[in-house]
Amino acid sequence: MYFSVLHRCVFSALGLLLLTGCTSTATTNTARTAREQLLLSSAVDQSLRKVDFAPLQGQKVFVEEKYLECVDKPYIIGSVRHRVLRSGAGLVSDAKDADVVLEVRSGGVGTDSSESFVGIPEITLPGMLTLPEVRVAERKSQYGYARLGMVLYDQKTGQVLGDGGIALAETDNRNSYVMGIGPFQNGSLLDEVDMGVNTVPRNRQPRIPMTVAFASPKVSPVPPEGDVQFASESREFKE
Repeated sequence: MYFSVLHRCVFSALGLLLLTGCTSTATTNTARTAREQLLLSSAVDQSLRKVDFAPLQGQKVFVEEKYLECVDKPYIIGSVRHRVLRSGAGLVSDAKDADVVLEVRSGGVGTDSSESFVGIPEITLPGMLTLPEVRVAERKSQYGYARLGMVLYDQKTGQVLGDGGIALAETDNRNSYVMGIGPFQNGSLLDEVDMGVNTVPRNRQPRIPMTVAFASPKVSPVPPEGDVQFASESREFKE
């Protein structure tokens, strides 16, 4: 009797395993992680916040980028141009048309990482016996750095305007684990992401519909000959 019940249980379990289905979804990742890109762009933004672009107001500015060689160069140049425009200056595409030239250079734009843990490292004993590594607590950190230099000079005379200078900023993302449980995240990147995600736009725009629909354009009526229309009223000239 006991073995009969046991056999039924075993066969039932095997039957359930055979009937169980599995589904997997393929996922892909970009060559550079989003975290790395955000660490760098955040460091660039923080560096540029230390630059006073106000004296450029009313000037025609040419942004010289030939001395800027680093990763994410388009983002840096675009961010500089954005801030120049916000200062009230105008951008020109040729240095000959500029009042002043703003040179941008890079002293280092990149990421570093570090890892530390509390526990017992892997130990190799005589006789090819190895004791595995045991980590009680560990921390993995990644840092982003942006060191940008700038100088401004008069396009016609070549005379430097002000001292220029260097702006340096650092961002970080830290992940902690305790007995394999985690990550417990903190750092400047997490704070910035939380602030950006939870920011409500000043003017709420209507959501883009999930279906696509268009309307026919309205055709303006052709005014009768001899009438001259001004906005919403018309006036007839008579001889």
